[in-house]
Amino acid sequence: MIFTARHKTGALDLEAVEMALRAALQQAGAAGLSQLLRQESPAEPYLPCSCGGQARYKGMRTKPLLTVLGRAEMQRAYYWCSRCQQGQFSADTALDVENTELSPGVRRMLTLVGSECSSFERGREQMKLLAGLEVTTKAVERTTESIGADIAQREQDTIQQALQRELPIAVGQAIPVMYVQMDGTGVPMVSKELEGRKGKGSNGRAHTREVKLGCVFTQTTVDAEGWPVRDEDSTTYTGAIETAEEFSRRLYTEAQQRGWDRAQKKVVMGDGAEWIWNRTQEIFPGATEIVDLYHARQHLWDLSSKLHPSDVAAKRRWVMSHQHFLDDGKIELLVNRLRALGTQRQELAEEIEIEASYFERNAARMRYPNFRKQGLFDEACWTTHAWRLLPTFCLEGRTCRRGVQGGGLVPHLLDSVTAGCDRT
Repeated sequence: MIFTARHKTGALDLEAVEMALRAALQQAGAAGLSQLLRQESPAEPYLPCSCGGQARYKGMRTKPLLTVLGRAEMQRAYYWCSRCQQGQFSADTALDVENTELSPGVRRMLTLVGSECSSFERGREQMKLLAGLEVTTKAVERTTESIGADIAQREQDTIQQALQRELPIAVGQAIPVMYVQMDGTGVPMVSKELEGRKGKGSNGRAHTREVKLGCVFTQTTVDAEGWPVRDEDSTTYTGAIETAEEFSRRLYTEAQQRGWDRAQKKVVMGDGAEWIWNRTQEIFPGATEIVDLYHARQHLWDLSSKLHPSDVAAKRRWVMSHQHFLDDGKIELLVNRLRALGTQRQELAEEIEIEASYFERNAARMRYPNFRKQGLFDEACWTTHAWRLLPTFCLEGRTCRRGVQGGGLVPHLLDSVTAGCDRT
């Protein structure tokens, strides 16, 4: 047909030729694979059963299987155990297709498109376009969430090993400085994941769930001007939608695997949220605690917006007249200046006190000149960069169609979001 069309028109539709040849090759490959998957009648009339009994051979059974080559069919021996009244297909177990009609290769593809595409429907379309395979949207969803649950379980097993000090000891040279950074932000979620949750809006309805993100990286030296230099390609990320206690254990496990116990100096950075420091003192005792300067400055900008809501120039002047106290680590002077602000508005007075208390509570974590003298970072630039990208990433729809189930895929989502962070 292709050559007939070319003979008539004199033109060649290369894309049509590519797709037709791919379909033909897949069809031939699937036929060959089906022959390979046709098991001969077994010589063994019995197989041991997990219940302790003996399963008896009951004949051959066929099963459709979607493979990367297309639809194939496998034929395998079926055994039945009269003791536990359960059947088994030993070939299914050996080929990793037990209780599924999707091959391992197809499941890997479905998981990839399910975690990377804007929706499960989009993932279905990508399977058709890129692999020439027809699958349902539900198949993409179920496979993605199933693999995500498996990943999450393995992560929890590793976390429990770390907490019980059962992880293999991370041997190697001493690490001059190791940093742990953590933060949290809200991301849009499907409605079923928001049921019963209170939001911050006027109607009290939640629209987001908090995703917590952490990273671990190392530092060996400073540059010619004394600024710290992060070791190249040393940043690793972890994240999940879970409680502060659960997440801190996850981050602790990541740090342990990176060699936390070999670090000569240990630093934890965060935005000043109480949950961060409460968990730090339990999970990372003795670490140097630093409030990220970027977030600390943001508190001044937020307050200036409330003091001068309509005057951009006044807002900037006010921040500049107070920020030097923060940058110089003179937190007590900053707190006094804030509390000296006069206002007749009760609501504004309460906002001022909230910010003053924030700086007062974190004063010891804001001695930035001391941190700089030690050659330490004072800004959590890698989690900050990731968070700048993540809300946009989510609002574009890349998590809006996801639920919390299969949350083990969150680190893979973070890999996509933070892929360029080490080069920023």
